[in-house]
Amino acid sequence: MSSTSARNRCARADEVCLYALSALPGKEANDLQAHIASCDCCREELAALQPVVASFVAWPTAIVRPSASSWDQLIARIATETGGKVSASPPSEWIEPDWEDVAPGISCKILASDSQRDRVSMLVRLAPGTEYPPHSHAGTEELHLLEGELWINDRKLYPGDYNRAVVGTADKRVWSETGCTCLLITSPSDLIS
Repeated sequence: MSSTSARNRCARADEVCLYALSALPGKEANDLQAHIASCDCCREELAALQPVVASFVAWPTAIVRPSASSWDQLIARIATETGGKVSASPPSEWIEPDWEDVAPGISCKILASDSQRDRVSMLVRLAPGTEYPPHSHAGTEELHLLEGELWINDRKLYPGDYNRAVVGTADKRVWSETGCTCLLITSPSDLIS
């Protein structure tokens, strides 16, 4: 909760978080937007949340949204814990992408692409013993290892590890002995050596 005191808190303040994440269905988002315009408490709540949401600028809102089954479970739990009625319809614009084989032993699932910012967010899987080609970074690359082990040059990553590479740096050798899955946010303009 933001600095708004609990006793002066608007009954709709909890919905502001979903609004800030663009996770409300269209009509509900429009209704809440009109409410926020007239409610000091909700405006303050939104202002407190905006820096947090802005820190996820490289993450499309689709990543933040749960799958349809998780969404239904989340809605049911919120309704049970708050005693309130919550819409059970998941956001309709997210469609789970398919895995695509992009090279022998390497498959990707594109989550979002932003050509204006030259960014792509994707899940990447390397089969055991697979090497990713050497490459130079055209933009900042962020990698979060989800499962398996991954070597980037001389650094070995384990599940939960994070790696950040800046523009102009290069990865000479990226490989996995065990196979791995990672979340990768990078530039699609990287130069493959």
